[in-house]
Amino acid sequence: MTNPASTADTRPDLEMDSDLDNSLENIDDLNYATLTEALEQTVFENFDDGLYIGMMSGTSLDGMDAVLCQFGTDTGSEEKTQQPMRLLASYSQDFPLRLREVLLALCQPNGVQTLTPTADEPNSELDWFGWASREYGEFASEVVNTLLTQADTDVELVLATGCHGQTVRHRPQMGFSLQLLDANIIAERTGISVVSDFRRRDMAVGGQGAPLVPAFHQALFATPDSTRVLLNLGGIANITVLPATSDNSSNQPDDVLGNVVNNVEGNVVGYGVAGYDTGPANLLLDAWTALHTDKGYDAGGAWAQSGQVIEPLLNQLLEHPFFAKPYPKSTGREDFNLAWLQDELQKFEQASAVIRYSSADVQATLTELTAISASAQINKFIDANGNTSVYVCGGGALNDYLMTRLQAHLPHCTVETTASLGLNPTWVEAVAFAWLARQTLMGETGNLPAVTGASKNVVLGQVCFA
Repeated sequence: MTNPASTADTRPDLEMDSDLDNSLENIDDLNYATLTEALEQTVFENFDDGLYIGMMSGTSLDGMDAVLCQFGTDTGSEEKTQQPMRLLASYSQDFPLRLREVLLALCQPNGVQTLTPTADEPNSELDWFGWASREYGEFASEVVNTLLTQADTDVELVLATGCHGQTVRHRPQMGFSLQLLDANIIAERTGISVVSDFRRRDMAVGGQGAPLVPAFHQALFATPDSTRVLLNLGGIANITVLPATSDNSSNQPDDVLGNVVNNVEGNVVGYGVAGYDTGPANLLLDAWTALHTDKGYDAGGAWAQSGQVIEPLLNQLLEHPFFAKPYPKSTGREDFNLAWLQDELQKFEQASAVIRYSSADVQATLTELTAISASAQINKFIDANGNTSVYVCGGGALNDYLMTRLQAHLPHCTVETTASLGLNPTWVEAVAFAWLARQTLMGETGNLPAVTGASKNVVLGQVCFA
């Protein structure tokens, strides 16, 4: 099947002179006035009939997740309170060890200096960036093809793949964010058009380019009955607050944090959809675990639970300036990383030489850091007498001890995973990028300006046609 968008003339006001028009009058396949007209000539009647692939590799770099899904507009009920979605297949694969090592090095300024290149490998940061972009594309292509094989799905049924790439530098204060990815490789190896580079269009209009998932959370999870908070615990923790739609009928994509009202305690009592990063999550937990054990992560939080929270250290870590920043705000490895943690531990030891602690105690403290920094922000939006639920997604949703600590800090609401809403917490972000890819193909906006700080709604991403 010809990719519909690749043959579309997306300039509806294009005027052709009569001679040229007559010379082309017999061509009926290559001169569609709009993308929609082109789509109508394919097996798809609209963008809802096709399948979409979403891909995500987060800050924690624990692997690549991919999903195959389909979106629709009819819920089958009189009230359309959400954007329905069918998750058809999912697949996750660990990064090749060398690629992961290089990605981690690229995440830190001049980090590639720690790499020992072989004879056929690069020896400069920019060359390593190019090498990793291509290798990432090849690896992502393998993941897509494996997903389709396991799902027994024809590639022709897929309209697009939304691939975020790997963030190796996020500098919103400088107006840029770099996602490492060669989308051309994926389009060529899979035969599917690829939507990528989602952040920079938002940044071009003054936004931070993050977080991007609140618009998807709103489309899929908002309800008229209660306030829902989505807490994503990936490498970095971020929240999306979805007020009950019946209480905020004007809650449009651009009706967000720009109009908030605070009560005397500083809690938010009037708002639209809210979303921003709250601090570190698996990024520090995984790094400390890998440094002191033979495991890549603290399964179930068992190691952290065996330790004791070091309260003076916790208070010191909470002095990081990011926590005091007003929203909209976003962060990443640039602010929170193993080197930062080790520096903080050195300062703590110098100031508190009499305090003895174990590596398990530090893990318990890092877990508490995630729980308390996230819950402190969530509590700003919670009325003790209201109807609010917190739904957790991302790898941290599988950390039983962290979930317990979150519930302890959120006494006025229930804390569950998004499985309670019908979507496994592991796949939420990958589905979000499938949804964002669909938004791009439809020419629909994908950012929430007062979440990211952008001056207006814009269509996100660039399309590499297969």
